[in-house]
Amino acid sequence: MRRYLPLLLALLILALVPLFLSGFYVGLVSRILILAIFAMSLDLLIGFTGLVSFGHAAFYGIGAYTLGIAFQNAEVIHLWQALPLSLAAAALAALAIGWISVRTTGIYFIMITLAFAQMFFYFFFESPRFGGDDGIFLFLKPVLMLGSEDLLGLDKDSHFYYFTLTCLVVAFLFLKMILRAPFGRVITAIRANEHRVQALGYATNRYKLVSFVLAGTLAGLAGFLEAAHTGYINPAFLSWHESGIVIAIVILGGMGTLYGPVLGAFAVVLLQNFLPELTPHWQLLFGGIIIAVVLFLPHGVASLFPKVADLGRGWIGGSPTSAKKVDSHKEAQP
Repeated sequence: MRRYLPLLLALLILALVPLFLSGFYVGLVSRILILAIFAMSLDLLIGFTGLVSFGHAAFYGIGAYTLGIAFQNAEVIHLWQALPLSLAAAALAALAIGWISVRTTGIYFIMITLAFAQMFFYFFFESPRFGGDDGIFLFLKPVLMLGSEDLLGLDKDSHFYYFTLTCLVVAFLFLKMILRAPFGRVITAIRANEHRVQALGYATNRYKLVSFVLAGTLAGLAGFLEAAHTGYINPAFLSWHESGIVIAIVILGGMGTLYGPVLGAFAVVLLQNFLPELTPHWQLLFGGIIIAVVLFLPHGVASLFPKVADLGRGWIGGSPTSAKKVDSHKEAQP
């Protein structure tokens, strides 16, 4: 139980955000939580399966565009219709792209995922029917009706925040469950040495494809939430810049950890929002921070937490050196 205490404490702090912060900051943290889901989905590929995708934003954008296209002129957006539709569209796109992509490795995998993402980007960018470069506006929030009552009330910032937080927790627990299952052990083994896993008789391409589809579906969930949150979808959702940002989040937070991408999302978004107040050349400072983290924390910000926890236990229970001195003194006594 003690090992989960930091996560429970972090969840408690997040649950208190709407009670103590203004609407602007509630919206900002909602954006961070959405990016955290997006980053966790990519971490399933990069950190656990060993697949570096530079086109992951395609599924993020498809989840968002599915909501916008299907319900742009609707009088009401029912959550039980809109959410499964967005997830299904992202999953089908991931299945089609993944079926081709997992047959390649290394730089070829990176380039083919980037190529597919750019294809979707230019398709929506040059399609007046889908808003072109102006994008699509949504003027309604999804509702979950029971009779004449909306059970969620997502038009309120605090309600949408708690809905997003719930989605983050569900995504975290879902990934935790599958990574502890035999499937999770196989994909982590594929990352370590795919040839040995093949020699053991596993169809590695199938495992990589399933991982790719799961990651794409969760990215579609993040895209759905972002579209519902802002009420605006544009081709930038699918651009390689968006993929680059989420890769930076995963690297800064810590690859191969589920809480690392959450930390990375907080770090990147907060730096992007508050560094411009310090200097007009904040991009230089932001780049310097990223370089420093990569050089001095190669395993990301998440690698600091075990050290901090050990230090805390040392202060509370006494340092290991002190404990050794006490033990030595006791042994020296007759």
